[in-house]
Amino acid sequence: MSAVQSPTHPEHRIADAAQLFGDDPLTRRFAPVFARIAEGALEREQRRELAYEPVEWLREAGYTRLRVPKRYGGEGISLTQFFALVTRLGEADSNLPQILRAHGGFIEALLENGDESLRERWFTKIVQGQIVGGAVSERTGVTNNSVRLTQTDGAWYLDGEKYYTTGTLYADWVDVTAHDGTSDVRVLVETGTPGLERIDDWDGFGQRLTGSGTARFTRVPVSPDNLYRRYNAAEPRRNSLLTAYYQALHIANLAGISRAALRDAVAFTQARTRTFGVPGASSPRDNPLVHRVVGRLASLAYSTQSISTSLARAIDEVSVAREEGRTGEQTYIHLDIQTFQAQQIVIEQTLQAATLLFEVGGASATSETHRFDRYWRNARVLASHNPAIIREAAIGDFYLNGSAHSERFGVARQTEVAAATQAATQATTQAAAA
Repeated sequence: MSAVQSPTHPEHRIADAAQLFGDDPLTRRFAPVFARIAEGALEREQRRELAYEPVEWLREAGYTRLRVPKRYGGEGISLTQFFALVTRLGEADSNLPQILRAHGGFIEALLENGDESLRERWFTKIVQGQIVGGAVSERTGVTNNSVRLTQTDGAWYLDGEKYYTTGTLYADWVDVTAHDGTSDVRVLVETGTPGLERIDDWDGFGQRLTGSGTARFTRVPVSPDNLYRRYNAAEPRRNSLLTAYYQALHIANLAGISRAALRDAVAFTQARTRTFGVPGASSPRDNPLVHRVVGRLASLAYSTQSISTSLARAIDEVSVAREEGRTGEQTYIHLDIQTFQAQQIVIEQTLQAATLLFEVGGASATSETHRFDRYWRNARVLASHNPAIIREAAIGDFYLNGSAHSERFGVARQTEVAAATQAATQATTQAAAA
């Protein structure tokens, strides 16, 4: 038999269908890396084996620098291109896009920041392969920023604890929100710094390999140079693409899960030789009811990725308009609402696909050897990160009353960053002189 697949081969048909989702040189370039990641995804899930190797493969392939502009040594690809790759990566293993979500958000924050020296410094590190994880959220109901930045004898230290620190186990730097007694600050801490503990205690039933557990800071020394952003709580936050970016990445990842459900449904069905309720040898692939299930799965995969692609293009358009000075507050409000609308549908359709997958195989599809349940578990956890019910209410309030939602990421204020960094540096210099 020829090694070349005929045009009617099932795998060839799936590849042809994939062209509808924007197969291009970038997709083909990363296809071998994504295939290698997909190969070990089931085994990693069964063993709860953290994805250190896949992260390294992505780093080596240049995935972590794709959004860095070319003038800094990156590849400067568009968000439409990037989110298309996120979906393919999510199809291979949905842990990976989430592991690198904070890293991507850090790049986008730098793109919005007006401090050229800051961009030069950190984009250089990212192009060299360094990865940034996040330590922003906490589980306490009192405050979301109990980590303190304090000064002792001219030196600065971090103390406290964060949870939901996605990606920190795999990162070279941790992007931390802290409070200096006056306002919130953003600080970057190298992961080998004494006093920093990264703990794999994430106990969610899905996305188990994302390292979304605890980061603990015990008198962690901080360089003033690594204070990169400061907000004044008394002032309103400024316009930003970050709300849309972070959610769009989840949406692209969910679209990948829908594709994975279709892929596994096809592979599982083609290998079967018995249909439930039909005596003797019979192939489920010839059963019209199974055809309907797979047809629905294919439609859901198409829909989720089409919505993701449409949203990515909208974010790209706003990004270009921002660079040209054509954006105002309403631009960002409308984009965020569009993102929330996409979230409502993609979550619902992905969860449907992850459940419908089981209809192609009966009880045999529930075997732990397949771990098909991971698709629903992973999709449910991704959907729970930013509660859809809150966003749905925000959409309704916007359409009924023209109200802007209250979730606003902020752009760094250059003057505040400069003043805070200068004050920290002066204090350190004065202490050394004394």
